[in-house]
Amino acid sequence: MATYSKVPPKVSDDCETPIEVWANIQQYIPKDKKIWCPFYFKGTHHLQTLGYDIIHRDEDFFENNHGDIIVDNPPFSIKKQVLKKLLEIDKPFILIMPVSTMCYQYFKPLKDKIQIIIPPKRYNFAPHLKSSPSFDCLYFCYKMNLPQDIIFL
Repeated sequence: MATYSKVPPKVSDDCETPIEVWANIQQYIPKDKKIWCPFYFKGTHHLQTLGYDIIHRDEDFFENNHGDIIVDNPPFSIKKQVLKKLLEIDKPFILIMPVSTMCYQYFKPLKDKIQIIIPPKRYNFAPHLKSSPSFDCLYFCYKMNLPQDIIFL
């Protein structure tokens, strides 16, 4: 798991995102941009497998700012701090996060700026647990200029 000096995520947040999560939205991720995948885990990031030019390093997200856009799956336990930082750096992003994220007060500054992509099913980020998660996730998109505000896959 990456080192986060300001806000450490829970150990259970260190999950590899299945390739289908990114393959399902390839048409919305520009191939001509440098993509920063700041939420480090040991292993190959599947966006690289899909042919994207990515930056994926073991460094503190809160201390860095790379690339043209951010596409990643942040640790859910620190999503409040992640969203605050993203508003500060004002960089386009696509993040997969629990649907409940939009119900929190800290999400309100983004309410008129976010577009949503709804996945075709519930994703399992921890297949080793042999059970599906008890929540659904959405792709939260900021400054990605999608063709509409809500897209169902």
